[in-house]
Amino acid sequence: MTPIVSIDVNFFCNDPIALMGFYRDLLGLPENETARSPIYRALRLGETEFGFNKTDAYPVLNLADRVPGDNGVKVYPTFVVPKEPDIETLAAKVTALGGKIIKPPYRTYYGAWQVVAEDIEGNVFRLNCRPA
Repeated sequence: MTPIVSIDVNFFCNDPIALMGFYRDLLGLPENETARSPIYRALRLGETEFGFNKTDAYPVLNLADRVPGDNGVKVYPTFVVPKEPDIETLAAKVTALGGKIIKPPYRTYYGAWQVVAEDIEGNVFRLNCRPA
């Protein structure tokens, strides 16, 4: 079996430049400028790429018949931070950058400290500090 070396996560969005900027400013990740295209932007975290596809990419990927028609959440990224106080700091940054807090910082049933949030295009994500 071929080993997996990294996982790339991509959002479909209306404005890839603005959405990338939201996550760049929130998480402090650098842009992967070599990945730039008229319909794509990406951030880098080690070997992982966090990408933002303009909705024009649906037909490019043969997904034109799968454009979502409702506001349901089907997938969400979780960003893991090293210390619990980082959760409150980032939660404040979410709102300062125009996002929303869906569930304020709380202790999960598995002992993590986390917040559930929404970015500037309504995509859901979590900020999480795993239990020690």
